[in-house]
Amino acid sequence: MAGDTRSRLLEGALETLRTHGIAGASARSIAATAGVNQALVFYHFGTVDELLTAAVRHGAQQRVWVYRDRFGSVTSLRELLDLGRSLHADERAAGDLAVLAQMLAGAQADQRLRPATAAGLSLWVAEIETVLHRILGSTPIAGFADIGGLARAIAAAFIGLGLYDGVDTDGARRAIGALEQLATLTTMLEDAGPPGPQDDQAARTQDQAPPAAPCRPPAKTNPHTRQT
Repeated sequence: MAGDTRSRLLEGALETLRTHGIAGASARSIAATAGVNQALVFYHFGTVDELLTAAVRHGAQQRVWVYRDRFGSVTSLRELLDLGRSLHADERAAGDLAVLAQMLAGAQADQRLRPATAAGLSLWVAEIETVLHRILGSTPIAGFADIGGLARAIAAAFIGLGLYDGVDTDGARRAIGALEQLATLTTMLEDAGPPGPQDDQAARTQDQAPPAAPCRPPAKTNPHTRQT
């Protein structure tokens, strides 16, 4: 029974963030959404902030678990971008982008929300980083790219595009199109690969070859001299 009440409060907190935002996430509104007594918020979590902290971790774990198999099947940057498109649409429809946006906004003013918000984001980053290591580990890109930093950049871009889409859908679409172009360019670099030993040897041979002898013009003949 206690576990069921706790789960209802976690789900109630997430739903309250979706519908009322961080400013409307009070013990009363969360309890009403969860269908439980307000006092149970403090009994199970101590404070509303602690409940919100637990809720964002709970929500991120659930959503990452839903996509884990799909992350595991990605074999290229193009497929990762396609998954990102699908994930963007699904998360926006489910209202989970709104939850994340509210927690990010709340964390700017309330530092107690920052660790939980960062922890929720880190679950997504870990999945993306695993994919990048798998698809880029044997390519030239792995030699100079910070894979962990790239995973965080992709996660940040996903969040930013999700929020941007809410105010400028066409602009967000163009930004995603630019990412597709970047993915295509990266794929071309992967296919090209590093120069092989034969390419290096050919280049050295060409550099070491002696210069060609200059061509001599043909000898001139006297047009008045009769040939016999």
